[in-house]
Amino acid sequence: MLNKDTLIPEPSNGSKPVPLQRQSSVRRTMEIVLDTWNFLILREAYFGVRRFDKFQQRLGIPRQTLSSRLSALVANEIMSVGRRPNEPGQQYFLTERGKDLFPTMLSLMEFGDKWLAGGSEPPLQLIHKSCGCACRPVTVCGECLEPFTARDVAPRDGPGAGYAPVDTRPTSRRSSDPTLLERVRPCSVARTLGIIGDRWSFLILREGWFGVRRFEEMRENLGIATNILADRLARLVQAEVFRKVPYGSSERFEYRFTEMGLDLYKPMLVMMAWGDRWLAEGKPPMRLRHKTCGQDFSAIVVCSECKKQITVKDTDYILRYPFNL
Repeated sequence: MLNKDTLIPEPSNGSKPVPLQRQSSVRRTMEIVLDTWNFLILREAYFGVRRFDKFQQRLGIPRQTLSSRLSALVANEIMSVGRRPNEPGQQYFLTERGKDLFPTMLSLMEFGDKWLAGGSEPPLQLIHKSCGCACRPVTVCGECLEPFTARDVAPRDGPGAGYAPVDTRPTSRRSSDPTLLERVRPCSVARTLGIIGDRWSFLILREGWFGVRRFEEMRENLGIATNILADRLARLVQAEVFRKVPYGSSERFEYRFTEMGLDLYKPMLVMMAWGDRWLAEGKPPMRLRHKTCGQDFSAIVVCSECKKQITVKDTDYILRYPFNL
């Protein structure tokens, strides 16, 4: 729950104290990935799209919206603008930072393939060019290369731990629009982002991983409006990420993770690793210990067959759906 360390002391002029939020590399990464259009642009970039007109043709995105999102991705050093010899016009290329987001997409894909395929084959078959095998992405401990669960991880404060003022931008709108996320092609990553939903849903999930289970504790910790919290919790229960468990003698409930919900921890840790590398200025807010091997670790994504890390340049695909664009 909120304590004396999560509010700036009340100013002498009597104005309200400023609410704070935990420093979080995952949150910083989510602010990039959770925007629907950003995700769709990045997805098509990983499929090799580089030209403005091709992004617009593939996505049916308004020109002004595409221009603003590409500008933001360039400003965040996810993409860069350049030209190729003997090819007309400027193109958008993934930077090293942008290429390094690929494991985040793969971990989200791993979750979607496992939990959201509805009994069908996953939409995409990965081919790991390094070993030549059809494979699945597997999120593992970067030290022992073994898979882990949320129960296997012991977090503690890192050198960048602390609090920052809560972002005051409007947040009632859901960032990841499910009507757009699977535009053009079916996609396990899109289905996963559709569950996470938006910044509030992510923050609620993060509170759950910190052991917070009750409505009032979440409301106080997050400074979230009651109606928004109720809406997001209902969505997460409907999506089978949380289950409601009654407590005490009243008609109140705790919100506990299902096994599916616990599995979302893995892509969150891959996002955290990216944020630690690129956004934390060498001071990650949190350290993680893998209880199984006893080592501090970062989550990485490897090929299910050769156990080597998967990078964007080493990946090919077989589409299990018709695609004409």
